[in-house]
Amino acid sequence: MPGPTFLRGETVALRTVEDEDVEFLQETVNDPDVRHGLSATEPISEQAEREWVESVASGETDDVHLLVCVDGEAVGIIGLNDVTDRIGMAELGYWLTPDAWGNGYATDAARTITEYAFQERRFHRVYAKVFAGNEGSQRVLEKTGFQREGTMRDHWFRDGRYEDVYLYGLLEDELNRDA
Repeated sequence: MPGPTFLRGETVALRTVEDEDVEFLQETVNDPDVRHGLSATEPISEQAEREWVESVASGETDDVHLLVCVDGEAVGIIGLNDVTDRIGMAELGYWLTPDAWGNGYATDAARTITEYAFQERRFHRVYAKVFAGNEGSQRVLEKTGFQREGTMRDHWFRDGRYEDVYLYGLLEDELNRDA
């Protein structure tokens, strides 16, 4: 069972990551369909996933990682990474199980955690990187109000070739609250 709800969106609850979530996280991040949208190139072992969950729970960084849950069941994870409180900035990252794609859950989760970043953490900027071929993730960011700011050409090597990565950004006064 996922941990307590930290934030609520319209259709999702964002809950704390707990030890019991290791199996779900490891299985899902290793799913080829999920992994294809991520920069992960190596399989994640249960031990490595458990160590990551422990690092999240330790509070050693200012990063925020929450399970995306629908009707009490985990369907993905979302986070604010590389948090820099001094300048009020973080990178948004997320993934969902393939069964949860296309239901608006990622958009709701992205909007919810971005509102948290701006309203509760007083961030000025949230940014995200997405592979050029990941049109679903690009739609999530655009529906949330992010703007594509540029292209990092041949930025990542995977599947035997270099691939462009798009950089998206959102400033605090641009948050799309009506989308």
